[in-house]
Amino acid sequence: MEIQQQVLIGIDELKRRLDAEQRTVLLDVRWSLAGPPGREAYAAGHLPGAVFVDLEQELAVPVGSGSPEEAAGGRHPLPTPEGFEAAARRWGIDDGDVVVAYDDSAGQAAARAWWLLRDAGFENVYLLDGGLGAWRAAGFPLAEGVETPTIPGTVHLDSNRLPTIDADEAASFEGLLLDARAPERYRGEVEPVDPRAGHIPGAVSAPTSRNLGDDGRFRPPEELRRRYAELGAEPGRPVAVYCGSGVTAAHDIAALAIAGIDAALYPGSFSQWSRDPSRPVATGEEP
Repeated sequence: MEIQQQVLIGIDELKRRLDAEQRTVLLDVRWSLAGPPGREAYAAGHLPGAVFVDLEQELAVPVGSGSPEEAAGGRHPLPTPEGFEAAARRWGIDDGDVVVAYDDSAGQAAARAWWLLRDAGFENVYLLDGGLGAWRAAGFPLAEGVETPTIPGTVHLDSNRLPTIDADEAASFEGLLLDARAPERYRGEVEPVDPRAGHIPGAVSAPTSRNLGDDGRFRPPEELRRRYAELGAEPGRPVAVYCGSGVTAAHDIAALAIAGIDAALYPGSFSQWSRDPSRPVATGEEP
Protein backbone atom coordinates (compact mmCIF):
# COMPACT_ATOMS: atom_id res chain seq x y z
CA MET A 1 0.00 0.00 0.00
CA GLU A 2 1.28 3.48 -0.87
CA ILE A 3 0.70 5.47 2.31
CA GLN A 4 2.24 8.63 0.81
CA GLN A 5 -1.14 9.66 -0.60
CA GLN A 6 -3.15 8.80 2.51
CA VAL A 7 -4.37 10.71 5.55
CA LEU A 8 -4.62 7.48 7.56
CA ILE A 9 -2.51 4.45 8.23
CA GLY A 10 -4.08 1.26 9.59
CA ILE A 11 -2.77 -0.69 12.53
CA ASP A 12 -1.76 -3.68 10.38
CA GLU A 13 0.23 -1.50 7.99
CA LEU A 14 1.93 0.27 10.89
CA LYS A 15 2.74 -3.04 12.58
CA ARG A 16 4.34 -4.29 9.35
CA ARG A 17 6.45 -1.12 9.12
CA LEU A 18 7.64 -1.47 12.69
CA ASP A 19 8.37 -5.19 12.34
CA ALA A 20 10.37 -4.45 9.18
CA GLU A 21 12.26 -1.74 11.10
CA GLN A 22 11.26 0.89 8.58
CA ARG A 23 12.00 4.27 10.09
CA THR A 24 8.79 5.57 11.66
CA VAL A 25 8.37 8.30 14.28
CA LEU A 26 5.40 7.64 16.55
CA LEU A 27 3.73 10.55 18.35
CA ASP A 28 1.46 9.84 21.33
CA VAL A 29 -0.84 12.87 21.58
CA ARG A 30 -3.12 11.91 24.46
CA TRP A 31 -5.15 14.87 25.70
CA SER A 32 -8.72 15.67 26.68
CA LEU A 33 -10.60 18.85 27.46
CA ALA A 34 -11.49 17.55 30.93
CA GLY A 35 -7.96 16.34 31.70
CA PRO A 36 -5.87 14.98 33.30
CA PRO A 37 -2.77 15.46 31.13
CA GLY A 38 -1.96 12.39 29.07
CA ARG A 39 1.63 11.94 30.18
CA GLU A 40 0.82 9.47 32.97
CA ALA A 41 -1.41 7.40 30.69
CA TYR A 42 1.37 7.39 28.10
CA ALA A 43 3.88 6.12 30.66
CA ALA A 44 1.48 3.35 31.70
CA GLY A 45 1.28 2.00 28.16
CA HIS A 46 2.06 3.29 24.66
CA LEU A 47 3.04 2.02 21.23
CA PRO A 48 6.67 0.81 21.38
CA GLY A 49 9.01 3.63 20.43
CA ALA A 50 6.39 6.38 20.69
CA VAL A 51 7.30 9.75 22.22
CA PHE A 52 4.80 11.76 24.22
CA VAL A 53 3.61 15.04 22.71
CA ASP A 54 2.31 17.63 25.14
CA LEU A 55 -0.58 19.31 23.34
CA GLU A 56 -0.81 22.23 25.76
CA GLN A 57 2.92 22.99 25.67
CA GLU A 58 4.09 21.84 22.23
CA LEU A 59 1.08 22.01 19.89
CA ALA A 60 -0.06 25.42 21.16
CA VAL A 61 1.33 28.58 22.69
CA PRO A 62 0.85 28.06 26.44
CA VAL A 63 -1.48 30.71 27.87
CA GLY A 64 -2.88 31.32 31.32
CA SER A 65 -6.58 31.63 31.98
CA GLY A 66 -7.69 35.20 31.43
CA SER A 67 -4.41 36.36 29.89
CA PRO A 68 -4.43 38.95 27.08
CA GLU A 69 -2.98 36.32 24.73
CA GLU A 70 -5.87 33.99 25.49
CA ALA A 71 -8.42 36.67 24.76
CA ALA A 72 -6.66 37.49 21.51
CA GLY A 73 -5.91 34.00 20.26
CA GLY A 74 -8.19 31.60 22.09
CA ARG A 75 -7.28 28.82 24.48
CA HIS A 76 -4.84 27.04 22.16
CA PRO A 77 -3.14 29.55 19.83
CA LEU A 78 -1.00 27.95 17.14
CA PRO A 79 2.66 27.53 18.13
CA THR A 80 5.26 29.75 16.52
CA PRO A 81 7.05 28.19 13.54
CA GLU A 82 10.34 28.26 15.48
CA GLY A 83 8.81 26.69 18.57
CA PHE A 84 7.09 23.98 16.58
CA GLU A 85 10.22 23.08 14.63
CA ALA A 86 12.14 22.80 17.91
CA ALA A 87 9.44 20.50 19.30
CA ALA A 88 9.48 18.31 16.17
CA ARG A 89 13.23 17.95 16.52
CA ARG A 90 12.82 16.95 20.18
CA TRP A 91 10.47 14.21 18.98
CA GLY A 92 13.29 12.91 16.77
CA ILE A 93 11.87 13.81 13.36
CA ASP A 94 14.23 14.09 10.39
CA ASP A 95 13.41 15.29 6.89
CA GLY A 96 11.88 12.43 4.91
CA ASP A 97 10.68 10.43 7.91
CA VAL A 98 7.29 8.79 8.12
CA VAL A 99 5.42 10.14 11.16
CA VAL A 100 2.33 8.55 12.69
CA ALA A 101 0.26 10.38 15.30
CA TYR A 102 -2.25 8.66 17.56
CA ASP A 103 -4.22 9.14 20.77
CA ASP A 104 -6.87 7.32 22.79
CA SER A 105 -9.76 9.45 21.48
CA ALA A 106 -10.02 8.25 17.87
CA GLY A 107 -7.76 10.98 16.57
CA GLN A 108 -9.40 14.06 18.07
CA ALA A 109 -6.14 15.24 19.67
CA ALA A 110 -3.69 13.56 17.27
CA ALA A 111 -5.30 15.42 14.37
CA ARG A 112 -3.82 18.63 15.79
CA ALA A 113 -0.29 17.24 15.34
CA TRP A 114 -1.22 15.95 11.88
CA TRP A 115 -2.55 19.37 10.84
CA LEU A 116 0.41 21.30 12.25
CA LEU A 117 2.96 19.10 10.49
CA ARG A 118 1.05 19.37 7.22
CA ASP A 119 0.83 23.13 7.71
CA ALA A 120 4.60 23.15 8.20
CA GLY A 121 5.12 21.45 4.85
CA PHE A 122 5.78 17.96 6.24
CA GLU A 123 3.85 15.57 4.00
CA ASN A 124 4.60 12.09 5.35
CA VAL A 125 2.47 12.36 8.49
CA TYR A 126 -0.53 10.12 9.11
CA LEU A 127 -3.19 9.46 11.68
CA LEU A 128 -3.36 5.94 13.10
CA ASP A 129 -6.88 4.86 12.18
CA GLY A 130 -8.66 3.80 15.36
CA GLY A 131 -5.77 5.01 17.50
CA LEU A 132 -4.63 3.30 20.65
CA GLY A 133 -7.96 1.49 21.02
CA ALA A 134 -7.57 -0.32 17.71
CA TRP A 135 -3.95 -1.21 18.50
CA ARG A 136 -4.95 -2.67 21.86
CA ALA A 137 -7.94 -4.52 20.42
CA ALA A 138 -5.64 -6.25 17.96
CA GLY A 139 -3.50 -7.51 20.83
CA PHE A 140 -0.40 -5.68 19.64
CA PRO A 141 2.28 -4.95 22.26
CA LEU A 142 2.58 -1.84 24.39
CA ALA A 143 5.61 -0.37 26.12
CA GLU A 144 5.76 1.30 29.53
CA GLY A 145 7.81 4.19 30.84
CA VAL A 146 9.02 7.29 29.03
CA GLU A 147 10.90 7.14 25.74
CA THR A 148 13.07 10.03 24.55
CA PRO A 149 15.06 10.08 21.30
CA THR A 150 18.76 9.72 22.03
CA ILE A 151 19.59 11.94 19.04
CA PRO A 152 17.44 15.01 18.31
CA GLY A 153 15.90 15.22 14.88
CA THR A 154 17.07 17.58 12.16
CA VAL A 155 13.79 18.28 10.37
CA HIS A 156 13.36 21.61 8.59
CA LEU A 157 9.83 22.94 8.75
CA ASP A 158 8.04 25.76 7.01
CA SER A 159 4.73 27.40 7.99
CA ASN A 160 1.38 28.55 6.64
CA ARG A 161 1.07 25.85 3.99
CA LEU A 162 -2.60 25.19 4.85
CA PRO A 163 -5.48 27.69 4.70
CA THR A 164 -6.73 29.40 7.84
CA ILE A 165 -9.31 32.08 8.59
CA ASP A 166 -9.55 34.62 11.40
CA ALA A 167 -12.54 35.94 13.35
CA ASP A 168 -13.41 38.61 10.80
CA GLU A 169 -13.34 36.05 8.00
CA ALA A 170 -15.47 33.66 10.06
CA ALA A 171 -18.00 36.45 10.57
CA SER A 172 -18.39 37.03 6.85
CA PHE A 173 -17.54 33.58 5.50
CA GLU A 174 -19.31 33.05 2.21
CA GLY A 175 -18.83 29.31 2.06
CA LEU A 176 -19.68 26.51 4.49
CA LEU A 177 -18.56 27.17 8.09
CA LEU A 178 -18.60 23.98 10.17
CA ASP A 179 -18.68 23.64 13.96
CA ALA A 180 -16.86 20.45 15.01
CA ARG A 181 -17.98 20.48 18.67
CA ALA A 182 -20.55 18.22 20.28
CA PRO A 183 -24.14 19.06 19.28
CA GLU A 184 -25.14 20.21 22.77
CA ARG A 185 -22.34 22.78 22.79
CA TYR A 186 -23.33 23.97 19.32
CA ARG A 187 -26.93 24.41 20.48
CA GLY A 188 -25.76 26.32 23.55
CA GLU A 189 -27.21 23.89 26.07
CA VAL A 190 -23.87 23.45 27.84
CA GLU A 191 -20.53 25.24 27.76
CA PRO A 192 -17.87 23.74 30.03
CA VAL A 193 -15.01 26.18 29.42
CA ASP A 194 -15.82 29.22 27.31
CA PRO A 195 -17.58 32.38 28.58
CA ARG A 196 -20.65 32.16 26.34
CA ALA A 197 -22.63 29.21 25.03
CA GLY A 198 -23.80 28.71 21.47
CA HIS A 199 -22.20 28.93 18.03
CA ILE A 200 -21.00 31.39 15.42
CA PRO A 201 -24.04 32.63 13.48
CA GLY A 202 -24.27 30.84 10.15
CA ALA A 203 -22.18 27.84 11.21
CA VAL A 204 -23.47 24.32 10.61
CA SER A 205 -23.07 21.60 13.25
CA ALA A 206 -20.60 18.89 12.17
CA PRO A 207 -19.52 16.97 15.31
CA THR A 208 -16.32 14.97 14.98
CA SER A 209 -17.97 11.84 16.39
CA ARG A 210 -19.90 11.41 13.15
CA ASN A 211 -16.69 11.05 11.17
CA LEU A 212 -16.27 7.63 12.80
CA GLY A 213 -17.84 4.22 12.58
CA ASP A 214 -18.85 2.11 15.56
CA ASP A 215 -15.31 0.68 15.70
CA GLY A 216 -13.76 4.13 16.24
CA ARG A 217 -12.19 4.21 12.78
CA PHE A 218 -12.88 6.86 10.17
CA ARG A 219 -15.77 6.13 7.85
CA PRO A 220 -14.89 5.24 4.24
CA PRO A 221 -14.30 8.13 1.82
CA GLU A 222 -17.63 7.72 0.07
CA GLU A 223 -19.51 7.87 3.38
CA LEU A 224 -17.61 10.97 4.43
CA ARG A 225 -18.28 12.61 1.06
CA ARG A 226 -21.98 11.88 1.51
CA ARG A 227 -21.96 13.19 5.07
CA TYR A 228 -20.37 16.49 4.18
CA ALA A 229 -22.45 16.89 1.02
CA GLU A 230 -25.55 16.65 3.21
CA LEU A 231 -24.10 19.47 5.34
CA GLY A 232 -23.59 21.63 2.27
CA ALA A 233 -20.09 20.87 1.03
CA GLU A 234 -20.35 21.25 -2.73
CA PRO A 235 -17.66 21.34 -5.44
CA GLY A 236 -16.18 24.81 -5.59
CA ARG A 237 -17.75 25.98 -2.32
CA PRO A 238 -15.19 27.12 0.29
CA VAL A 239 -15.24 25.18 3.57
CA ALA A 240 -13.84 26.24 6.96
CA VAL A 241 -13.96 24.53 10.35
CA TYR A 242 -13.81 25.65 13.97
CA CYS A 243 -14.31 23.96 17.33
CA GLY A 244 -13.75 25.09 20.91
CA SER A 245 -10.10 26.10 20.64
CA GLY A 246 -8.87 24.88 17.26
CA VAL A 247 -7.87 21.36 18.35
CA THR A 248 -10.64 18.95 17.36
CA ALA A 249 -11.52 21.02 14.28
CA ALA A 250 -8.48 19.34 12.71
CA HIS A 251 -10.38 16.03 12.98
CA ASP A 252 -13.09 17.38 10.66
CA ILE A 253 -10.38 18.74 8.34
CA ALA A 254 -8.80 15.27 8.22
CA ALA A 255 -12.18 13.68 7.48
CA LEU A 256 -12.81 16.23 4.75
CA ALA A 257 -9.38 15.49 3.29
CA ILE A 258 -10.23 11.79 3.21
CA ALA A 259 -13.37 12.76 1.33
CA GLY A 260 -11.32 14.82 -1.12
CA ILE A 261 -12.42 18.22 0.21
CA ASP A 262 -10.02 21.00 1.20
CA ALA A 263 -10.96 23.03 4.28
CA ALA A 264 -9.53 25.96 6.21
CA LEU A 265 -9.05 26.07 9.98
CA TYR A 266 -10.20 28.89 12.24
CA PRO A 267 -7.44 28.54 14.88
CA GLY A 268 -8.98 30.83 17.51
CA SER A 269 -12.31 29.04 17.19
CA PHE A 270 -15.17 29.59 19.65
CA SER A 271 -12.82 30.22 22.58
CA GLN A 272 -11.64 33.37 20.81
CA TRP A 273 -15.01 34.31 19.33
CA SER A 274 -16.95 34.01 22.60
CA ARG A 275 -14.48 36.24 24.48
CA ASP A 276 -15.15 39.16 22.19
CA PRO A 277 -18.38 40.90 23.35
CA SER A 278 -18.79 42.48 19.91
CA ARG A 279 -19.26 39.05 18.30
CA PRO A 280 -22.83 37.71 18.22
CA VAL A 281 -23.58 34.15 19.36
CA ALA A 282 -26.47 32.00 18.10
CA THR A 283 -28.17 29.15 19.96
CA GLY A 284 -30.42 26.28 18.97
CA GLU A 285 -30.40 23.78 16.12
CA GLU A 286 -30.33 26.26 13.25
CA PRO A 287 -27.25 28.07 11.89
